[in-house]
Amino acid sequence: MSEHYFMSKAIDLAIQNLRAGKGGPFAALVVRDNVIIAEGANQVTSRNDPTAHAEIVAIREACRKLRSFQLKRCVIYTNCEPCPMCLGAIYWARPAKVYFAATRDDAAKVGFDDAYIYEQSQLPIARRAIAMEQLMRTEALAAFREWDSKPDKTGY
Repeated sequence: MSEHYFMSKAIDLAIQNLRAGKGGPFAALVVRDNVIIAEGANQVTSRNDPTAHAEIVAIREACRKLRSFQLKRCVIYTNCEPCPMCLGAIYWARPAKVYFAATRDDAAKVGFDDAYIYEQSQLPIARRAIAMEQLMRTEALAAFREWDSKPDKTGY
């Protein structure tokens, strides 16, 4: 099966999801060895979950099915360039490759603009639009010290 086949499936899934009223016009597939392991469509509004983006839904399902927190040897097909949150999840999942169709500029033109998030992430914490204040760092480091000394930890 070709990359075009899988991308067409992702685009079709996005359109079906939109028409069904389940969420925004986004969908993603996780493929390994030319087999679709998982698919996901945007469910932000239907689940009242701001993290239910297509890529996140697909990654969660693929990881569950593969019984792994990494998607080694997998390819993600998404009908739009991943947003900052999805991009972070993709890097944590470590797939071999990502194919996307529409760009973030295309998404911005229809109301899905991530530029604000990219801008905010570059600002010093004190200048961000959502107030952030560090609290109890010394106490929190206890968990990191324990993790660091744990002989049987699973690295990721």
